[in-house]
Amino acid sequence: MSLFALGLVLISAVFHATWNLLAKRAGADTAFLFLAYVIGAIVFAPFAIGILVIARPQPGWPALVFVMVAVGLQTLYFATLTAGYRAGDLSLVYPIARASGPLLATIGAITVFGERPTPVAIGGALAIVAGALFLTGDPRALRRDGAALAVGFALATGIVIALYTLWDKTAVSVVLIPPLLYDWSTVVGQALVVTPFALRHRDAVPEAWTRHRGAVLGVGVLSRLAYILVLTALVVSPVSYVAPAREIGILIGAILGTRVLAEGHVMRRGIGAAAMVVGVLALALG
Repeated sequence: MSLFALGLVLISAVFHATWNLLAKRAGADTAFLFLAYVIGAIVFAPFAIGILVIARPQPGWPALVFVMVAVGLQTLYFATLTAGYRAGDLSLVYPIARASGPLLATIGAITVFGERPTPVAIGGALAIVAGALFLTGDPRALRRDGAALAVGFALATGIVIALYTLWDKTAVSVVLIPPLLYDWSTVVGQALVVTPFALRHRDAVPEAWTRHRGAVLGVGVLSRLAYILVLTALVVSPVSYVAPAREIGILIGAILGTRVLAEGHVMRRGIGAAAMVVGVLALALG
């Protein structure tokens, strides 16, 4: 993995953990997400138009298919992730979702793209699983702590992450859709998909804007910027390197959850998150 791609991924991880903190603190619901999509579409529109005017990409009709599927996957991702945050702690949901995603994406990359990870990478995958299990604690305590639902949403989010990572890798490196244009088209599609909800719940949208304006702006901009950087890295690097490396945000998310939100279980969750970070780094280096 080149230093350029690694730098993009590490910066993306910081942005990603930050917008997840903002979404968790705001208790992001559908109205919140609609506003975040609209903000992302507006902010990055000039850059997307600039690419169309200057670069004049000609991806053809397959690009529309890729964007439409990406809209569905990204909308599902935001829905499962924010549902997890409403059900449980950031320092629980975020690491499990972000750790299971690259593990499944790596398996998919082996199957779909023929990538062959080394024994070091396989050891990293096992470290991710061990860290996730340690982070959740005694499985019998999940029901007592009310965390089982949150863990379920986190795992569902990880599955969606793996699916859209493999899909988007194909879009930017095979179909050759410019990363920023691809992400902008996707967020415009997401805004359109959620528009019927906004029309049916006219009071919820302005209320979400009034109560969480700063968080909406932060999530709308940082979520798009974080993934544009990842898409750019995917153009030049294999999935089995990019997907794990970007999960350095796991540690950032765990720290934010325990320190900023005072969610507790600092030692256990810290050790679990650290194990997963070691795992994703091993995957990246392997």
